[in-house]
Amino acid sequence: MLSDKIKTQIRTIYKGIATAMPQFRSRREQNFMVAEISKTLAGEYDKDRRIIVVEAGTGIGKSLSYLLGSIPLAVGNKKKVCIATATVALQEQLLHKDLPFFLANSAIDFKFGLVKGRQRYVCLAKLEAMLGNQDGAQMAMWQTKPDKSQVEALGQLHEDYHKKRWNGELDTLKTPIPDFLWQQVCCDKHSCHRQVASHHNCPFHKAREDVETWDVLIVNHSLLFADLELGGGVILPDPEDMFYVIDEAHHLPIVARDFSSAQATLRGASDWLDKASKTCSKLQNQLKTTHIIAPVQAMLDHISELIALLNQVAHFCDTQPQQFANPEVRMRFEHGKLPQALLIQAENLAIAANQGLKQFTKIQSVLSEAIKDGEVPKHQAEALLSETGFILQRLENLQKLWKMMAKEDSSKGAPMARWAELITGKQQDYLFCASPIEVGFMLESMLWQKAAGVVLCSATLRALNNFNHFAHQVGLSINDGSRFLALQSPFDYENNATLFIPKMRNEPTDDDYTQELAEQILALIEGEMASLVLFASYWQMEKVAEIVEKKLAKDELFIQGTAPRQQILEQHKARCDQNLPSIIFGTGSFSEGLDLPGDYLTNLIITKLPFAVPTSPVEQAHAEYIKIKGGNPFMQLTIPDASRKLIQSCGRLLRKEQDYGRVTILDRRLVTKRYGQSLIDALPPFRRVIE
Repeated sequence: MLSDKIKTQIRTIYKGIATAMPQFRSRREQNFMVAEISKTLAGEYDKDRRIIVVEAGTGIGKSLSYLLGSIPLAVGNKKKVCIATATVALQEQLLHKDLPFFLANSAIDFKFGLVKGRQRYVCLAKLEAMLGNQDGAQMAMWQTKPDKSQVEALGQLHEDYHKKRWNGELDTLKTPIPDFLWQQVCCDKHSCHRQVASHHNCPFHKAREDVETWDVLIVNHSLLFADLELGGGVILPDPEDMFYVIDEAHHLPIVARDFSSAQATLRGASDWLDKASKTCSKLQNQLKTTHIIAPVQAMLDHISELIALLNQVAHFCDTQPQQFANPEVRMRFEHGKLPQALLIQAENLAIAANQGLKQFTKIQSVLSEAIKDGEVPKHQAEALLSETGFILQRLENLQKLWKMMAKEDSSKGAPMARWAELITGKQQDYLFCASPIEVGFMLESMLWQKAAGVVLCSATLRALNNFNHFAHQVGLSINDGSRFLALQSPFDYENNATLFIPKMRNEPTDDDYTQELAEQILALIEGEMASLVLFASYWQMEKVAEIVEKKLAKDELFIQGTAPRQQILEQHKARCDQNLPSIIFGTGSFSEGLDLPGDYLTNLIITKLPFAVPTSPVEQAHAEYIKIKGGNPFMQLTIPDASRKLIQSCGRLLRKEQDYGRVTILDRRLVTKRYGQSLIDALPPFRRVIE
């Protein structure tokens, strides 16, 4: 239950924030959101199911609401708060603006910080090994022979760190370094051993010490899943001791699905396994201990078996060229079922990879002991740890893939999506992939059952005015005790914005549609100062740009992909500030997280309904599964998904209360198709003009 003390504290903090924030307006929706979050997390509605899903329209102030609804309760109950976001922009906003402001005006003493994955930190041992003398050990650390500038760049990193000009984090580098170079010196879980003396004070372990003292942790969705997949409480505090706030929660189903998938090549895997056998033999020769002999011999046997099995699968694929004779050069296994011959090989690969992983883990453990006992010289130790870490990571991935390939699907749930893609290059290869279709059951066991409480929020979670689609995607149910809350934006949509659906000669499926789009866009931007045009595909955007550009002034049109997103936005704003007309052309990624308030956007044009074509094998498998169950994939997947994306696109127009403008949708299917009216009804209540 929510104690009177916490209730009073929340009210006092709210008043303090209202006083400290210029132009603060008390909103009924915001007050309600704070109350519902704190009551849910306190177990007032359901002691066992402390989960709330909140769709908070633009302008409500959702980050302040969830901070106020969770932090006083967490601190009062000796719990922590973990805020997971999908974008760096929101992480930065929380870290540098929202949380410092809340801390200064809440009278609660709490610590907070941003938790980053290992790969955001430099591994000093790797860096020093790569800068060592130009001998064989040092050169082995480089994936390709370095040039002078690369060695100098790493030398500068080393100097800056030791002279305290840099803290070892990728994000605080004054001069960015190429990605391929960073990958060779960044921290990874396999070669980063705290027991090795040179790793005691590495930037990653120092950062992790700080994390233990924090009350509020900011993470990205991927790091959250990295922890949950390990069972929770490994990278982050225990789920039982934590309130999770998952912001931008509409990304959650895709992130969870991608995180649970696996892929590996056949011939490429054989190549690195061959190198792994050389590493094993080298370790047997270098280490004095006899404990290394048995696992190395067993490992060499497993490697031979794995290579033979991978070659058999590659031969099977070589003899099935007709299966790859499609635009995607992809063989998809319908209903996730492998042919019998392939299934037997997959089962054998799963067993062999698992046994190989066990033996190699033993090898690495013997190596760690030898290093700890000082039997291996320092420069050799770092190179060997890095090499074995690389192999272990790949073995884990190989084992995960073939386990997923061989696993029998449960009759109760959706099957696994399984497929193979042809890769042409120096040698013909095949990429095998497996991915879950639905992740709700996984989220249930990994998070919903374990967490002290969860808040899921976003500006767009509903589709067609209900939570059914999202709830199913994340494994919640409307009547399982979880709370669902939809809060309307306080904006005056009817008076401040118009939804315009003009007459069109063509529908998006017609050949002449692209030409008509160009004509309509030219007419709609005439006399407008700040326009954003959202396209459903790159090729259509480029075709329209070719036609339109000739009729516009120089530097008036900015096209996604021709410059970094931030640069496009800055140039667009600069033109608007000079009272010069400016137009941005963008695709799906510009329909989310794009903030152009006031006069920076008054004319939004959406060219086409955002129907996702089920080209990805996971989407195809999902549609197939729904059909088997007697459902309609278009109505159950495509329409709800398009509804949410369309709401998101329309959300680019009004960002602040005084904003105004027009949304034009150039897709007559909103009027001509039966589903059109339900898509219109799910949009904000704009003034409507439909020709």
